[in-house]
Amino acid sequence: MSSPKVAIIGCGYWGKNLVRVFDQLGGLAVVCDVRKDVCEQVERTYGTKTTSNVQVVLDDPGIQAVVIAAPAAQHFELAKAALEKDKDVYVEKPLALVVREGAELVELAERRNRVLMVGHILEYHPAIRELKQRVQDGELGKIQYIYSSRLNMGKLRTEENILWSFAPHDIAVILSILKEFPDRVSAQGGFYLRPEIADTTLTTSHFPSGVMAHIFVSWLHPFKEQKLCVVGDRSMAVFDDLEPKDKLVIYPHRVEWVDRVPVAKKEEGKIIPLAHQEPLYEECKHFLECVCNRERPLTDGESALRVLQVLDACEQSLRSQGQPIPLVCDEKKYFAHPSAIIDLPCKIGAGTKIWHFSHIMTGSSIGERCNLGQNVLVSSGCILGNNVKVQNNVSIYAGVDLEDDVFCGPSMVFTNVNTPRSHIVRKNEYRKTLVRRGASLGANSTIVCGTVIGEYAFVAAGAVVNRDVPDYALVMGIPAKQAGWVCYCGIRLPDGEEVTCSACGRQYTIQGGGCRPLSQPNAHRALVAAERA
Repeated sequence: MSSPKVAIIGCGYWGKNLVRVFDQLGGLAVVCDVRKDVCEQVERTYGTKTTSNVQVVLDDPGIQAVVIAAPAAQHFELAKAALEKDKDVYVEKPLALVVREGAELVELAERRNRVLMVGHILEYHPAIRELKQRVQDGELGKIQYIYSSRLNMGKLRTEENILWSFAPHDIAVILSILKEFPDRVSAQGGFYLRPEIADTTLTTSHFPSGVMAHIFVSWLHPFKEQKLCVVGDRSMAVFDDLEPKDKLVIYPHRVEWVDRVPVAKKEEGKIIPLAHQEPLYEECKHFLECVCNRERPLTDGESALRVLQVLDACEQSLRSQGQPIPLVCDEKKYFAHPSAIIDLPCKIGAGTKIWHFSHIMTGSSIGERCNLGQNVLVSSGCILGNNVKVQNNVSIYAGVDLEDDVFCGPSMVFTNVNTPRSHIVRKNEYRKTLVRRGASLGANSTIVCGTVIGEYAFVAAGAVVNRDVPDYALVMGIPAKQAGWVCYCGIRLPDGEEVTCSACGRQYTIQGGGCRPLSQPNAHRALVAAERA
């Protein structure tokens, strides 16, 4: 597939790097800049078309995607105009300067089915990718605090302060490493050159898991420094982006208690070998791939909006002399154990509980009052209704949907491909599995993909289901066969055509290979609602 045709708006301090890389990738179609000399230089160097008129870019049907590297104050206006012209958009950080405007861009991209990506370049750095993987694998142990510094005697901005200019990179990485949203932030700074623009800031973020993160940024510093330190109770990691080779080092330092006194035990750092990849090249390539494959970018609008929310709260604190500002993540009306991994954005309903070592992936949807036990996986695109209970060691793969009140027993298994091979990609062959309201799937049972489990059906422990199961049916064995009928309450019904549950007294008619309650469906559901209440 040929590379999408990309227009770059802005060829200044950072835009010229984007022009270079998109040219290398074969996607550069036109560069837009108001400065005539800059356009002439681009034409001489790359032989590409240029224009000083943004509208020419937006009206060109041959341009599939727009890269915005204009000043931050123009990001919202330009991104909105491009999305409204049905262009995919890559916008340099920050997404916008106002949270409301950032949210508007995210909603617009979603509504028009456009790719919206933000240039949080550190997410594409091989050292950060390696660090995140080691944190996820538990090599550093429980994360205790994070410190980052981004210091320089560099370019002084007039449209945004140092917080908005430097800190988005570090905020994005910290949120990505921790996979959680801070519950409060505070920021203090110095206004030395202009009374309205902060030149240095020190930000503190507190996370629900107890982790503290500190970010120190300044463009009035005698030397350049770009470091990120992640401290765990097993090891400590240092990412130094200015090191020419040894950018990531793991220190297995630890603290031991001797006679009830903490004693630091230091060891030599371990240099982590990294792939030789230019982060900007990887970032731009990822954008082109997302445009071609219609995939959600790693640094999508949702993740950028969370960074924007943190920045906005930090700005509020900065203007109120460091007063802590509470942050509320809309989804955070549920409980998640600190060891659980929640990949935002996803939907999790109020009252839901997610326990140890579980993983909820981006794009999944979990209803209210659900309970997910230890080591549960919910893959992207899966939908769980309300009051679903998933016991330990269950993986709910793409293509599986669970309606309200479904019970998944310990270590039961879903599949999503009938003929899996490690060496053949079959994601386009996923078969849907639907488990209807109130059904129970016993411990160690297996549900082969492409099946429908009926309402209030009961799959016995260890059964292997490879065909549809009727409403209220009891199935068992390998392969599973019907062995009778069960009541709404889960008790096996007696044989006959007109039967009554011995436990709860509900009445059923069993005829023509089906079972139905004698009460009307609405009345039956009302009875269910009354019992819940």
